[in-house]
Amino acid sequence: MLATIARLSPQKSEYAESAKALIAAYSVTNVYVLAHLAGILTALRAAYIAGYLATVTELIHATVFADFIEMAEHLLSEGYKDPAAVIAGSTLEEHLRGLCVKNGIPVDHAGKAKKADMLNAELSAAAYSKLDQKSVTAWLDLRNKAAHGKYGEYTSEQVVLMIQGVRDFMARNPA
Repeated sequence: MLATIARLSPQKSEYAESAKALIAAYSVTNVYVLAHLAGILTALRAAYIAGYLATVTELIHATVFADFIEMAEHLLSEGYKDPAAVIAGSTLEEHLRGLCVKNGIPVDHAGKAKKADMLNAELSAAAYSKLDQKSVTAWLDLRNKAAHGKYGEYTSEQVVLMIQGVRDFMARNPA
């Protein structure tokens, strides 16, 4: 149960800290400890369901990023697929940086910002699935094509799917 609490609770939260303190004070085989760990896990579940674990930073990021995604959708609806792809991709990259910060992953190396592909690879080991990693890789590739003038290598329909996917990804993985 301790591993589940540690994995599901925010870093340095009361849930994880209380569970660690219980095990340090007693032993994991103590029936008293198991009952309290179950209580911590139940409280953690209730907090998730109620939405209490979203931080102010996450709520601000969600609002700002939603505005950028809406801008991308508007541009796309007006026939501007290329700027729409760049805005959606840039929003995704900034979201990846926020996820790294949230998960304790450095966003720079030797004083230089890490590339989005590196952030994606590191996050797939710590924050989300390999399937999400592959989707992020595809969206970043589409953004790079748009940013580097390779406009014929993707379609408006692919940009629509990219925007929908990025929006869903950010909702499932708040930063």
